[in-house]
Amino acid sequence: MKSAAVKVTNMEKRTAKAHHKLKGKRQTYATYIYRVLKQVHPDIGISAKSMGIMNSSVGDMFERVASEAAKLSLYNKRRTITSREIQTAVRLLLSGELGKHAVSEGTESVAKCTRSK
Repeated sequence: MKSAAVKVTNMEKRTAKAHHKLKGKRQTYATYIYRVLKQVHPDIGISAKSMGIMNSSVGDMFERVASEAAKLSLYNKRRTITSREIQTAVRLLLSGELGKHAVSEGTESVAKCTRSK
């Protein structure tokens, strides 16, 4: 039996290349995690496996805060997530002293950003 030759058109090739380019880039927090590590402990490094774990933790916390803030904005019948929703979500998700510290750091960062503009 003859095997049927499959002809791939130029359009299919371009579509496959475009799909490959879109799939290639992944968002990671590794650069920022590394910068903070060097600010806190300049003489300590981090392994690739540990960086992967830290990246997953930061991504997970981002998703939790964003999800909680979205729920809060819906409860208040608003379509925009503001710093107030983010602040409340952080207070709800992080308990006690850690939540207070996170809110304090966030408030300071927003004030610093506002002053620079």
